Amino acid sequence: MSSSTTGPALADGLHTLGRWTTDRSLAAPHRVAIDDRGCTLLYSELERRAAALAAGFRAAGYGIGDRIATLTGNSSDHVVAFFACAKAGLVLVPLSWRLSPRELGAQLELADPQLLLVEGELDALAAAACALLPHRPRTAALGPGGVEKSVPTPSRARPAAPEAPEATDGTGARRREVRDDDALLMIFTSGTEGASKAAVLTHANCFWNNLSLSRTLEMGSSDVVLAVLPQFHVGGWNIQPLLAWWTGATVVLERGFEPGRVLQLIAERGVTMLMGVPTQYLMLAEHPDFAHAELSSLRHAVVGGAPMPAPLLRIWHRRGVALSQGYGLTEASPNVLCLANEDAARMVGYSGKPYPHVAVAVADPVTGEILDGAATGELLVGGPGVFAGYFRDAAATEAVMADGWLRTGDLVERDAEGYIKVVDRLKDIYISGGENVAPAEVEAALLGHPAVAQAAVVGVEDERWGETGVAFVVVRPGMATDEQELLEHCASQLARFKVPVRIETVAALPRTALNKVLRARLRQDLAARTSAGARA
Repeated sequence: MSSSTTGPALADGLHTLGRWTTDRSLAAPHRVAIDDRGCTLLYSELERRAAALAAGFRAAGYGIGDRIATLTGNSSDHVVAFFACAKAGLVLVPLSWRLSPRELGAQLELADPQLLLVEGELDALAAAACALLPHRPRTAALGPGGVEKSVPTPSRARPAAPEAPEATDGTGARRREVRDDDALLMIFTSGTEGASKAAVLTHANCFWNNLSLSRTLEMGSSDVVLAVLPQFHVGGWNIQPLLAWWTGATVVLERGFEPGRVLQLIAERGVTMLMGVPTQYLMLAEHPDFAHAELSSLRHAVVGGAPMPAPLLRIWHRRGVALSQGYGLTEASPNVLCLANEDAARMVGYSGKPYPHVAVAVADPVTGEILDGAATGELLVGGPGVFAGYFRDAAATEAVMADGWLRTGDLVERDAEGYIKVVDRLKDIYISGGENVAPAEVEAALLGHPAVAQAAVVGVEDERWGETGVAFVVVRPGMATDEQELLEHCASQLARFKVPVRIETVAALPRTALNKVLRARLRQDLAARTSAGARA
């Protein structure tokens, strides 16, 4: 075949991820790619299974842009499905097993998959969700005994994605080489502000995200990555695991998060890298084994998903772990900001500077004007990692894009050196007596009280001040406090207009799958109680 025939196809697919396991299986076929609860999968085995499944998808009639939804815990079978989709030009849609049948059904209806792959223990949840759908997708078991043995023909109850190519072969399936701009992942956002949306990430988005990460993480084939984030979240793929499979490192997969086991795995497996959210690092620090746990192998631990309390960062620093803050969002694939290890202690509370190949700006939240130098405003993100849009939701996509920038909705402070600190969500900021109040600042003050384990603050309407704050706290086991004591503590730490008007003690805070507090639900519950009280 002449170079004039193969050249353009290769050029179009230079950044496709299906190549990664092929390249790695040639370079190091006997290296362990995945340690899944003690069962290992070599790079040669990962490539063989992924290639076979991709061929099975094509033979069954799946074409470029068709969506393969999954309902499973973290597993090597799921990784095989990911790389099979990458090779075949299909879109992996990992769904959360933590959802109710109604919530899962709504996501399935939007994603409109041609196939749903289900792990055995989640069959009942999948069946309950599918029963609510007007058009049920084909389903199959995930793994060697299921879809890898026999791929069912695709369900085509409704048209495929409008962005999918029209060219077909004799079977009706769309045939061509996979391109950089083809969709690879469809990730549902956390839904902290309402119904979740399906963010579409292309091969190029994921390639550039991992290239950026590689320029700061310095990951090599000898590294061992502990993956505890769920694979229905973008961080379960694009924050360390995919980079590990690109560079030939080993990924230790965990299905859940149990602090004692994580500490044990770090020591036993020689874990060198870890990514978690603040709540997970808090649970590790509070575990009785933490003070004496063997952590010497852990050379790069990153925290993201929410602002990290400064006292917790210092606890980890004292254990010799340069736990550093990062920042990202699904729509940016997700990596945006990172803090170098050498800056972790000096810049406590900051998320750092942009990754290579990532552009950021700070804009006036009201006028949209781009601000120079030290500034406070909304963080904007640009670059090849910015997503392709929300699936079948042009209006929502347009709402977050402005002149090529992705509007994050996050209020940040940038200092004169270019370091950025995330203050809070713009939608969570409330105005009391003409003064802006960031709930995160009030929460940080509450967390400074020894009896407070968790805290969340929301703004509510107030006839006199416009808005005031109401705080919800979870008290540490074995400790006692009350509203008056906590209000006095806040008054000693904060300006008067920032002190909540009321503090309620609760057993737990409503959270997303990644432990982000659902402030919208707290506001809704407050409004419902206020309305009920008024009627009474």
